[in-house]
Amino acid sequence: MQSTGVGEASLSFPRGLTRYQWTVFFVVWAGWALDATDFGLYSIVLRPALTELLGGNPSMADIGRVGGILSMVGLLGWAFGGFLFGMIADYIGRVRTLALSILIYSVFTACQGFAESPLQLGVFRFIGGLGTGGELIVGIPLMAEAFAETYRARFLGVMMTGGAFGSLIGGWVYGLVGPYGWRWVFFVGLAPALLLAFIRRGMVEPERFRAVRERRQAARTRSPANEEEREFLRFVPVQLFSRQNRYSTMVGLLFALGTLLAIWTTVIWLPTIQTQMLEKDGITGGAAIPYVSRGMMLWGFGGIFGYALFGFIADAIGRRATIILYNLGTLALGLTLYLGLSDYTYYPYLLPIYGFFVLGVFSGHAVYLPELFPTHVRATAVSFCNGTGRIITSTGPLIAGLLVGYFGGFTQGAAIMTCFALLSIVAMFLGRETKEDPLPR
Repeated sequence: MQSTGVGEASLSFPRGLTRYQWTVFFVVWAGWALDATDFGLYSIVLRPALTELLGGNPSMADIGRVGGILSMVGLLGWAFGGFLFGMIADYIGRVRTLALSILIYSVFTACQGFAESPLQLGVFRFIGGLGTGGELIVGIPLMAEAFAETYRARFLGVMMTGGAFGSLIGGWVYGLVGPYGWRWVFFVGLAPALLLAFIRRGMVEPERFRAVRERRQAARTRSPANEEEREFLRFVPVQLFSRQNRYSTMVGLLFALGTLLAIWTTVIWLPTIQTQMLEKDGITGGAAIPYVSRGMMLWGFGGIFGYALFGFIADAIGRRATIILYNLGTLALGLTLYLGLSDYTYYPYLLPIYGFFVLGVFSGHAVYLPELFPTHVRATAVSFCNGTGRIITSTGPLIAGLLVGYFGGFTQGAAIMTCFALLSIVAMFLGRETKEDPLPR
């Protein structure tokens, strides 16, 4: 059985890493990248898929209505999958649960290619979303525990770049397979199942989880169990609100909620806002498409650097200071883009910087949240904070839509939603610094 210790099977760079740690990093990064690819393939082929499945010649209103419902179904699957697999991972282990989540999202993404009705597509999408939501939620504690003593923040931050690369991979897949039809694009979603071979061959449970499993088994055999053991054996979600964990749960939820609300409207409206800005420069219709496309790519590339550098900055100045820095950057750049500019001239220069902060702060979900909780509740805690935040922020488009109606424009509503980054800053003032602390056992 391979160890996660620093001194064994070390590789030359970075110094002290083991073969096991490299395997965990590769599998979790690739799983997250392909997870994002599979989830994103849906949006790429939504229109041709619904045009065929709805029959006849459906209107854009019909496609928009059904597509919106299916999108909500997928996001709910993502949220509930995170809850479900987070709890499972705290009971049966990170590695087996990760394999199960990858298998589910791979198989049911491919199954969407067999759909003969919007209902079937929705069912397959929901089940696939369960696996999609579970993969990252399980991968984060697995990575944190495998790198518990070595480069933990740095590798977790780099791992989060997988989500950004997933969008690039999705575009490449569509260009390669799209000409054969939308069904074949979904069939490619089966590819991530190949990662199961790496999981089967090179991965065991981290030492910290093995210790938890052994403690549970020992506690169940002793009778009567003392009060500490009874608390240890309680249903894991209930333990998030115990005296030991409830303050950390509140801090983690507030942090996740602030970052998710701040980005939700940007993801939906940033292309539209760019289009409006371009119109002020006399660039309209099809002529605006290359500008908006390039702008979104610049935003995404900035996010990749933001993800990757988060851990290095957090190791230098601390977790809380880094999260505050990223949120302040989100506020400064977001409010400048939405309220401070009257045309598109400076957008190409500011979008990558904005992406660095508003996307990169999500590495804090991977770095900071696992450090707040002990091993036996870690996966459930990460899933609760992130999943609850996603469910609450699903109301974001509705609230933002009401703001558009009130202000008569997109930029004011987007600016107001960006200000929810303040919640994450408040969370950091309430939370504890974990930079110098060992990962809780």
